[in-house]
Amino acid sequence: MSLVDYRCSNGIARIRLDDGARGNPIDQAMVDALADAVRQARADDAHVVVLTAAGKAFSVGGDVSAFAAADDPGRLIDDLAESLHRVISELHRMNAVVVSVVAGAAAGAGLALAAAADLVLAGESARFTLAYTKIGLSPDGGSSLLTASLGLHRLLRLALLNPVVSAREARELGLVAQVHPDAELEAAVEEVVGVLRAGSRAAQVAVKRLARETATPAEESALRRETLSIRERAASADGREGVAAFLEKRAPAFPRA
Repeated sequence: MSLVDYRCSNGIARIRLDDGARGNPIDQAMVDALADAVRQARADDAHVVVLTAAGKAFSVGGDVSAFAAADDPGRLIDDLAESLHRVISELHRMNAVVVSVVAGAAAGAGLALAAAADLVLAGESARFTLAYTKIGLSPDGGSSLLTASLGLHRLLRLALLNPVVSAREARELGLVAQVHPDAELEAAVEEVVGVLRAGSRAAQVAVKRLARETATPAEESALRRETLSIRERAASADGREGVAAFLEKRAPAFPRA
């Protein structure tokens, strides 16, 4: 079974996370398949890339069970974060407008992946949460870059308190561009894609580059710092306890200083 479905027609590439039965977890196999799809979109010279997901969740985030089973969770997460960050960078740099479409949960790295798009469209069922610190980890996937769009204290609230944010609150925060009833989301996406496809690709790409380079001029350094941080946290006692507690469905007992 392919973990990512890719199709391209008339300058529109459609990339769908296709492990909906498991909530589209961000594991190495998923990231590798996603990287292949993004490379194909570049090869097809897509003008618009639409990133969606099958099932009831956009993505539940990292595969926590794999973290627990790893002999060296720090190394596993280091490799995974580096691979995911290459995909995030590619989405940011490609000569296409990227539109993510979120219905259901976008958690952890799933939130970061959705936010890597240039425009985020959400159904009313969408829910966003970072949740890394709940299991003793620090965020990755470009989460720290959201400081530029959300502001420092809004991002710190999301990262430290881990609220579950509704689609409408996410729009108020500046994370989501549009919110629609779930039944109308597909039609709304097609309307946005039509507007983009009819526009000047050169002008749209110029805007994307100007905005991103101004907002996050040190993106690669930030992504590398995220990788180093989450690797350290995954190998720590807090990280191991947080992952174990999550899988055992109990509150973590982090040591107190």
